Amino acid sequence: MSWFNERTPEVAKAFAEMRNAVYKEGALDGRTKELISIAASVLMRCERCTEIHAERARKHGATDEQIAEAVACAMFVAAGSQLSWSDVYEKILRGSNKL
Repeated sequence: MSWFNERTPEVAKAFAEMRNAVYKEGALDGRTKELISIAASVLMRCERCTEIHAERARKHGATDEQIAEAVACAMFVAAGSQLSWSDVYEKILRGSNKL
C-alpha cells in the first residue's frame, strides 16, 4: 500500500493505528480475531484480505481445519442472507410489479 501511504500519510497512519488497536490481545485472542477476520474477508470478497488473515491466523496457531471452518461459516452466512429476499422472490415469481 505504498501508493496509499505516499498520498495519504495521515489516513494510512490512522488505519495502522486502528489495526493495532483492533488486533491487540483483549477479550478475544489473536487467533480468534484472525479467524473472524477470515470470515469477514470472505464475505467482503477480498481475496488479498483473506490471504493476509489466514497467514496471520496460522502465526497465531490456527490449523487449516479452523481456517476452513471460518470460511464455511462465511459461506453459510452468505447463503442464509438470501432468505430475507424471499418476499422479493415471491413478488418476482408471481409477476407482481410492486417491488
